[in-house]
Amino acid sequence: MTAYKAPLSDIRFVLFDVLGAETLFARLGFTEATRDVVDAVLEEGARFTETVLAPLNRTGDSVGCSYDKASGDVATPPGFKQAYAQYVDGGWSGLVSPVEFGGQGLPHTAGVPLKEMIDAANLAWGNFPLLSHGATEALLQHGEDWQREVFLGHLIDGSWTGTMCLTEPHSGTDLGLLKTRAVPNADGSHSISGTKIFITAGEHDFTENIVHLVLARLPDAPAGSKGISMFIVPKMRVARDGAMGERNAVRCGAIEHKMGIHGSATCVINFDDAQGYLIGEPHKGLLAMFTMMNTARLAVGLQGLGLSDRAYQNALRYSRDRLQMRSLTGAKFPNKPADPIIVHPDVRRMLLTCKALIEGGRAMGYHGASLVDIVEHSDDAEERAQADALLGFVTPIVKACLTEWGVECTYHALQCFGGHGYIAEHGMEQLARDARITTLYEGTTGIQALDLMGRKIMQQQGAGLRVFLGMIERFCNDNADNESVAQFIEPLRQKADEWQRLTMQVGQRAAGNADEVGAAAYDYLFYSGYVALAYWWARSVAAAESSSHSEAFKAAKRETARFYFDRILPRTLTHAAAITSGADSLMSLEADRFDA
Repeated sequence: MTAYKAPLSDIRFVLFDVLGAETLFARLGFTEATRDVVDAVLEEGARFTETVLAPLNRTGDSVGCSYDKASGDVATPPGFKQAYAQYVDGGWSGLVSPVEFGGQGLPHTAGVPLKEMIDAANLAWGNFPLLSHGATEALLQHGEDWQREVFLGHLIDGSWTGTMCLTEPHSGTDLGLLKTRAVPNADGSHSISGTKIFITAGEHDFTENIVHLVLARLPDAPAGSKGISMFIVPKMRVARDGAMGERNAVRCGAIEHKMGIHGSATCVINFDDAQGYLIGEPHKGLLAMFTMMNTARLAVGLQGLGLSDRAYQNALRYSRDRLQMRSLTGAKFPNKPADPIIVHPDVRRMLLTCKALIEGGRAMGYHGASLVDIVEHSDDAEERAQADALLGFVTPIVKACLTEWGVECTYHALQCFGGHGYIAEHGMEQLARDARITTLYEGTTGIQALDLMGRKIMQQQGAGLRVFLGMIERFCNDNADNESVAQFIEPLRQKADEWQRLTMQVGQRAAGNADEVGAAAYDYLFYSGYVALAYWWARSVAAAESSSHSEAFKAAKRETARFYFDRILPRTLTHAAAITSGADSLMSLEADRFDA
């Protein structure tokens, strides 16, 4: 069974030394978010996740959720419901929600570490409250006053949970094909009919009500994605005055049997003339959906980070204890029958890869949350605009890279255990299975790549990229004489220049052939992710050197950064070569010749 210890030292380093969160919070008007308050949140969050959630992780995997076909009810694994009650009693569900609706009003950046800790401790459990935050954001930005008044308090205090009902059996990413219908009623409500699949936490035994946010078509809707509206469809009917009535015509038709996250209920939800309320304007549902989706994409990136960290912690412990063979340069522990495997170069390669991707990825992911705070709370219009462009740009990078790196890190960690990693006893294979879904839901890696290349670069003319390149340029100029990061400055400058050139090349080729965008997208996304991580590693070293951390801590940051620049950043060479190769080799083979 795997153990988990919240990495509070590095979390604090990223928040306060790298991102300057205390100063940022004060500048944005979060007067209550002092260092002492945030530290208390971190300590209590660590206690809850380590002692309550982490011990349930294996139970969730081995027992899973159960479905009662007769009633449509779903029972969660033993201990899950009780853990949720503790979560609600602790006030965690409203940590970053507005005070006026019962939340604690802390910045999003202060809530990100809790999210990481929950995902590392028990990813399947963490999926149940996950989408309540997205539903809250959608209602805050797009709901009517009465909808906010009636639904937000319950979502924020955790007495109700929320879902996103987007996907249909015949319509995955292409939402323009969805068929769920919404018929207006005389009382201003709508009758919703249709089937949605892959609905995370669509049914469970945690709360008395579940608030489904459902994409559907009105009778006069135009074809395609421009004809989609969003509706609130609660499991239990809710009147406009907030009174909860009888069971709505919403039923779980089945739960999926999955590769991983067995403790998370992934549901088929059937709507049969269910009562619902329109959110926002007719046919403008995608706007509200992206409010939820972008929040969820950053959150899923943190899932990859959390799983990576838990896997790494256990691989590191095992590699220090497991004795096998002698070091190639002579016995390092001559008083033992063999050396621990951490002395072997290949084991160090795997452990350092995990460490570099986790610690750099933590800075990258937390930075995304800080942009959300700036966009929502800065008094400076120009700063808000730049942060908004940058947030849109980094969101697909954070989601795709942190989850794909999660698959890589759980693989490396399992590999450190050898054959013992493949069996269930040590729990490593569960982490590897659980990690795989993070690259798929809330938009696959390919969808993130198309979003980055097609929308954020082509349609928005690289506005966010220009902001990021400006950050790199300022850092390099400001640290030109800083010996602690001297070895990283020139490689970082060169990669930033190449990043800009590659972007222009794809844009020029795409003017003559639209397939060039799709052909370059995957490699462009990962090229971007590795250069972004190089920036965060250089910045982390500079922050460590100017901090009060121990010399051992500073040395670990320097050496991990050096490993990253020497061993991982060169992956950009492959991605750059693939980008410049163009679309021809991808598209020239006729579809009917793939099996020739």
